[in-house]
Amino acid sequence: MSAVPYPTARRTGVDPGRRRVLAGLFGLPVVAAGGLTGCRSEPAALVESGPVELSVFWWGSARRAQLTEQALRLYSDRSPQVTFRVTWQGLDGYYQRLATQAVGGNVPDLFQIDDTFLTEYARRDILLDLSGYAADHRLDLSGLPEGLVRYGQVAGRTMAVAAAQNSAGLVFNRDLLGRLRQPAPRSGMSYPEYLTWAARVTEASDGRVAGTMDPSGDHRALWLWLRSRGKEFYQGRKLGFDSPELIDWFELWQRARAARATPSAALVQQANGGEPARQLVVTGHTAASFAWSNQLVELQRHSRDELGIVSCPGPAAAQWARASMYWAGFRGTRHPDLVADVINFLTTNVAAGRVLGYDRGLSPHLNIRKFVEPTVRDASVRASAAFELSVADTFGTAPPPPPTGHARIRELLITTAESVQAGRSTIRAAAWRFMAQAAAALAA
Repeated sequence: MSAVPYPTARRTGVDPGRRRVLAGLFGLPVVAAGGLTGCRSEPAALVESGPVELSVFWWGSARRAQLTEQALRLYSDRSPQVTFRVTWQGLDGYYQRLATQAVGGNVPDLFQIDDTFLTEYARRDILLDLSGYAADHRLDLSGLPEGLVRYGQVAGRTMAVAAAQNSAGLVFNRDLLGRLRQPAPRSGMSYPEYLTWAARVTEASDGRVAGTMDPSGDHRALWLWLRSRGKEFYQGRKLGFDSPELIDWFELWQRARAARATPSAALVQQANGGEPARQLVVTGHTAASFAWSNQLVELQRHSRDELGIVSCPGPAAAQWARASMYWAGFRGTRHPDLVADVINFLTTNVAAGRVLGYDRGLSPHLNIRKFVEPTVRDASVRASAAFELSVADTFGTAPPPPPTGHARIRELLITTAESVQAGRSTIRAAAWRFMAQAAAALAA
């Protein structure tokens, strides 16, 4: 974890506009589904009479920090009056720290956010509405896939811009499967085919390695499975499925456990936190795990064996152009025009795109991908990018970003699945309990 400010000058005082918006982070009621509190016009940009310092905050590794700072310096080279005060850290505790910054009156002008909190921050009137900038092309979204543009919109307004694109994938241990003389999983497998493959891997290893992670508590896997059945995870501010679908999902993985295709409940619970180092495909407990495509790079760093990636089971059209994370501005910034311009630079400038590479996922801009791809040297980055490019043309329609309460829904799904895996609850009782708790979380 690190915080690296440059230059060292500090902003003095707290912008009154910031004070007005801080309350939105802490305790203001979320508006009804009919509209957002931010529908009024954005604050006008002040006339810049001297040097400007923008604060920027993101999560990621030291490598991401190095690349992001380099891209921001390119902007400063182009606009010498603009400098950046950067802070970064790991994802763990990132949103808590963002809230702490708000309490101290130091909300970043520009920050990284993901789809877990995009809608919530928009509804609480925290995010800078970028719709006007997109409408007059000061923020040029024409080079982004249409679905990726839509995935940054809340109630029809552009509230953030994808910093990169990814999709869910199945990461597998290529070397392990070679030692077991088992074939690698392939894209396009149905769930029955995939679970049969996983059970054979377990058998080939004499039970030392399970074929697949049990993703019954993984919202990504459930979401794709639902889309393969013509359903969605959400419909507006409600779940897009009912208890029968969730029962079917849990029963699918109960059969997988009975066939010894998955590891013990204790091992699954160990991996449910999402930390790359604890994923079972790198600890050697499974031959395959579900992950975001850009996570292949981090997973590979934790494994001595060569890893590969293919599509999750089910039809390719269940996937969509997903923002792995977004760039968003703070509504209380004193420099909204400048913030929008920096976002535009980071997502559409070729030089910046080549510097940023595929660290956050595939470059959001289609044209920039052509310039980035030849520069990639790391084998796992190339594999991740090649996979993403291979499936991009098969994506289905992007859903809206998840509603407020998504973070709680993710937690509920994990705890519900773990209760079933450990035998503490029947599938039907667990499914009904989840549906009731989820409805309450989404209505809050």
